[in-house]
Order: sequence, then C-alpha cells, then structure tokens
Amino acid sequence: MADTKNTNAAPVAGEQSKNEALVLKYKNVIIIAVVALIVLVCAGFLYKSYSEKNFNTSSTEMAKAQEYFSLAMTGDDVTLFTKALNGDSINAGFLAFVDEGGSIGNLANLYAGLCYAHMGDAQQAANYLEKFDGAGDAMVSPAALGALADVKATLEQLDEAAALFVKAAEKADNNTLSPKFLIKAGEIYESQGKKEEALKLYEQIKAKYANSAENRNIDAYIERVK
Repeated sequence: MADTKNTNAAPVAGEQSKNEALVLKYKNVIIIAVVALIVLVCAGFLYKSYSEKNFNTSSTEMAKAQEYFSLAMTGDDVTLFTKALNGDSINAGFLAFVDEGGSIGNLANLYAGLCYAHMGDAQQAANYLEKFDGAGDAMVSPAALGALADVKATLEQLDEAAALFVKAAEKADNNTLSPKFLIKAGEIYESQGKKEEALKLYEQIKAKYANSAENRNIDAYIERVK
C-alpha cells in the first residue's frame, strides 16, 4: 500500500516502487480471465479437431475431470482443481491422460497446466502449458499462450512473459484478447524501464483496436511512458 503513495517521488525511487508493485501484481493475477475463455471454447475445439479412434472413449473418461474443472472455475473450492487434476476414487484426472499422446493428451496438458496455475504452482503450470500445442486454433492457441505468459510473469521470467503476451496478441488479433495481452506486455516493459517498447504496444492498441474496452484509457498509458 505504501508504494502507491510515492507517485511524485524521485525517478529512481518511483521506478523502484512501480517495479515492486508490478511484480506483486503478476504474482497475484494468474490467468483467471483467460481460463474462462478456454473453458468456453474447449468443447468445440475437441469436436472440431480430434479424430483419433480412441477419442470417444478417452473424452468420456476425461469428462468428470472437465466437470470438476468447470465447477472449480465457477466457485471458490480450490480442492476441485485437485480433483480435476488427480481424479477421485472412481474417475481419472487430467494427469492420467497427459502421456496418452495425440489430441486427448494435448488437451489434458492444457487442463493440467491451468489447474496447477489456479492451485498456485506456477512452475508445474508452466511445465504442462508448454506441452500444449494449439495447432493454430484461432481461439484456444492465443488464450493458452496468454495463460503461459501469466505463469512466466509469476515466475519473474519477465522477458519471456512479455514476448509470449505479444505473440498471443498477434495470434488472437481481435478487440477482446489482443489489447489485454498488449497491455500486460507493456506493463512488464514499464517495470523493466523499457518505456519505448511499452509505448509501441500502447500506440498499437490505440491504432488497431479502437473498439476495445482497453482503448478507452489507453491515452493515460501513453502519457505515462512518454
């Protein structure tokens, strides 16, 4: 709280306070909005992309884990993420499918990474999210990249996180996701003192995503880094 009162401090102290605040922010913001999008599109992504002979059997077996995941997303019970990940006494969890290979294993890696992220294990989240291949899907792929970027930021791997956010924005190329990812990348650049890089991203939002919600306040971001 004390850091937020130093907005008029000397540049060095002010920059240090901003850096600390941003690091804390990224330790506490772990892909909630992005995951919600992934959950909404995953069912369609499954039926559109998966054609293995074992798809029907495997997807049915994984359905309970998906149910636990959805319930965890809509409630406050973190233990449901554990059940989604590890299964229960009757049903298998996502970890049982990650080595299966093919599309089912691919999706299981995505879900496992998201579960670990919500459970606060950023390193395990990164391990599984890095195994997910979005195969160029216009919705799932950029959302998964954004999720991985958030995890990398939590691990304070800020250069990689910023690059992933930019890549996710490029893949999404829409007014919903792209501005959010570009702002996150810009804030990371600001925390590193890279104001020119941040400015380019903010100006990109202003020029390319004029109809986005983020565009309403983008002038304040631009003025801050000029």
